[in-house]
Amino acid sequence: MIDKLHFITQENERFTHLGGIEEALKNGIRWIQLRIKDKHIDEIEDQAWKARKLCDKYNARLIINDHPTIANFVRADGVHLGKEDMPVSHARQILGKSKIIGATANTLEDIVAHASDGADYIGLGPFRFTSTKQKLSPILGLDGYRNILSKCNELGITTPIVAIGGITITDIPALTGAGVHGIAASGMIINASNISHITETIYDIVKQPIDYANNR
Repeated sequence: MIDKLHFITQENERFTHLGGIEEALKNGIRWIQLRIKDKHIDEIEDQAWKARKLCDKYNARLIINDHPTIANFVRADGVHLGKEDMPVSHARQILGKSKIIGATANTLEDIVAHASDGADYIGLGPFRFTSTKQKLSPILGLDGYRNILSKCNELGITTPIVAIGGITITDIPALTGAGVHGIAASGMIINASNISHITETIYDIVKQPIDYANNR
């Protein structure tokens, strides 16, 4: 089961990666993606072990961004692959059938390839500009999501699609209405003045039944 709210780590003035994870866990989030860029592999591995312990404490899932070998070593629940990472099929050879493998998409063609390759979920984005990623793919916007998800439906693609990239709380109803399974959030969580309130609000929205007719 793919959660409807994915927390992706980043650092800010208030939180380290691990501090953000613990705060997210304390406020009910149970899907954590450890995303550390531009650090030595040993440091990423060390942070992954500590993240694993935190997630075990709260019975949460841990996904490691970019590094299937680290995900395997620290017994994470899975890996998320970026557009420049190895194919899903290669990661599956490392992790086996029981682990979760997610992959990033920006186009319908990306989604078709990942779905046929056996991805468990697909992160589609970016929705709008975000400073979290240095190499940003073309921005999709709501119309982009509606167009791609409509075509996915026509093609019978059932792989859960998770929206990502600069999403705010007011964007979520329209995105779920467009047909996304859930949303990924980073800054929206750790930059919030009241993390408990915004987390509860997100869950209230994404768990609502989707009224496709009134959201197109």
